[in-house]
Amino acid sequence: MTGQPVDGDLWAGLDTTDEPQPAEPTWEEPIPLSGRRELPAFPAHVFPAWLGSYVKAVAEETQTPIDLPGSIALSVLAAAAGGRSVVHVRGSWREPTNLYVVCALPPANRKSAVFALLTDPLYEAEKKLQVTMAPAIVEAAMTARLAKEAADNAAAKAVKADGGKREELIAEAIGLAQTAEAVAVPVEPLLLADDSTSETVTSLIAEQGGRLAVMSAEGGIFDIIAGRYSGAPNMEVFLKGHAGDRLRVNRQTRREYIDHPALTIGLAVQPDVLRDIAKVKGFDGRGLLARFLYSMPRSLVGERAVITEQIPEDIAAVYASNVLALTLWLAEWTDPAVIQLSPEADKALITYQQRVEPQLAARSGALGHIANWAGKLAGAVARMAALLHLAEHLEGGHTKPVTEATMHAAITLGEYFTAHALGVFDVMGADPTVGRARSVLELLRTQKWSEVSKRDLMVKLSRAEFPTVTDLDPALNFLEEHGYIRAQLTLRTGGRGRPPSPRYLIHPQLSEPTV
Repeated sequence: MTGQPVDGDLWAGLDTTDEPQPAEPTWEEPIPLSGRRELPAFPAHVFPAWLGSYVKAVAEETQTPIDLPGSIALSVLAAAAGGRSVVHVRGSWREPTNLYVVCALPPANRKSAVFALLTDPLYEAEKKLQVTMAPAIVEAAMTARLAKEAADNAAAKAVKADGGKREELIAEAIGLAQTAEAVAVPVEPLLLADDSTSETVTSLIAEQGGRLAVMSAEGGIFDIIAGRYSGAPNMEVFLKGHAGDRLRVNRQTRREYIDHPALTIGLAVQPDVLRDIAKVKGFDGRGLLARFLYSMPRSLVGERAVITEQIPEDIAAVYASNVLALTLWLAEWTDPAVIQLSPEADKALITYQQRVEPQLAARSGALGHIANWAGKLAGAVARMAALLHLAEHLEGGHTKPVTEATMHAAITLGEYFTAHALGVFDVMGADPTVGRARSVLELLRTQKWSEVSKRDLMVKLSRAEFPTVTDLDPALNFLEEHGYIRAQLTLRTGGRGRPPSPRYLIHPQLSEPTV
C-alpha cells in the first residue's frame, strides 16, 4: 500500500486552475411589467380601394397614426348601414351591422380634425335626407292640423245638438278624431348625435326608426352613461342598442317601443378615459366594455413631418360621394337589407371561431381574462365583413353574398382589434396575471433572495390572492417572460415522498438597495 494515496489525496499537488468553473448567469435588463405591448398598425389595406386610399391620405396629411382614421372610417360605415342592414351568418344567427368603436390617443393628436374629415359626408347625407323629407313633413303636419280642427268642430257641434241629431254628430266627431289621430307626421331625419343623455338617445332611436349614431372626438358619452346627470349609471339603451334587443320604456312621462334598436358609437378619446371607465361600477359587469372595439395606437407627436402631402382632391371626392351614396341608398330601407355569406366565407368564419374558442378558457386561454369581450369577437367579425361588403357594393350589396376574401379581410380586422383589446384591458387592469405578478415581484424585492422555490413563495404570499399553486404559475411565467426570474432544472434525488419544489433564480437587480 506504500505510495498509494488515499482517496482524499488523489488530486493532491495537481493544478486544477484550468478546470471549467460554473459560469455566473448573465442577466439582461428586465422588461417593466407596466411596459406597453407592441400593438399592430391598423390594416387599412383590407378596405376597398376607395376607402383605404382616403384613410391613408388622411393619416398622411394630419400626421396621425393610421389607426385613428381607420377606426373612424369603420364607424362611418356602421353609421351608414346600422339599422338598415343585417348579416345572416347561419341558421337563426343574424348580426346587425352597427358597431361600437373607440380609438384612444393622447392630446395634440388632431383627433377633431380627423373626425371632421371622415364624418362630413354623413352630415351631408343627413342634410339631403332632411331636404327630401321636408315637403312630406309639411304636408303631414298640415293634414294633421286640419283633421284635428275638423274633429274639434264636430265635437263642438255635437255638444250643442239636441235629441237624435246629437248621437249622429257624436259618431261623426269620433270618426274625425280617429282620423286625426291616425295621421302620422314624420320626424326630421337625423343620423348623428353627440353628448346626449341616455333618455335622449332612447327617444331619438325611437323617432328615427330604430337607428342612430353617436360620433364624437371626446369621451363625454361615457360620463353621461355613468350618470353625470342622473346620479346613477343608465346603460340600458347602450347595451340593447348594440345587440339589437327589444327596448321598451314605460314611464309616466313617456312610452317608447323599439323592436330592434341599432346604435353605432364612434369615439376618439384620451387614454385616461379608458382607465376611468374601467372603474365605473357596472360598466364591466353588465358587459358595456365588452361591446367596444378598441384601438390604442402609439402617438406620433414629436415625430411628425411639418410639410405633408395634402389629400388628393379626387380621392376625397370619391370618398364623400361613396359614403353619401351608401347612406342614402340604405336610408330608404324600412325592413333591413339582409346580407348573406357565401359557403366559402362561412367556412372561413367557422375556422376562425374554432381557433378563437380554446383561447377563451378561463385559466389556460390567452383571451381568458377578457372572455366577455372575446366571446363577442365572431359576431363583430361577421358585422365587419358585412360592412366591407357593402362598401365594396355601394348599391345592391344584398343581391351578392359576402366572399371568402372579404371574410378574411374582416378576420384581419378582428385580429387587429384583439391585439389592441389586450393592450387596453391591460391599461384597465383586467388581467389578474399582471396584478399577481406585481405581488410576487414586490415579495422578491422585499426578501432580496438570489433564488427561491415555489413552495417558499406559497408560504409568504397571500392565500386570498393565490389560493393554489396553479394560481401562482401564470404569474411566475409572466415574470420569467419579462426577465425577472429563471426556472431551474429540478432533479429528484431518489427515494419516495414529495418531489422537490421547482426553484427559480432571481435577477440580481431585485436584491440591490432601492434608491
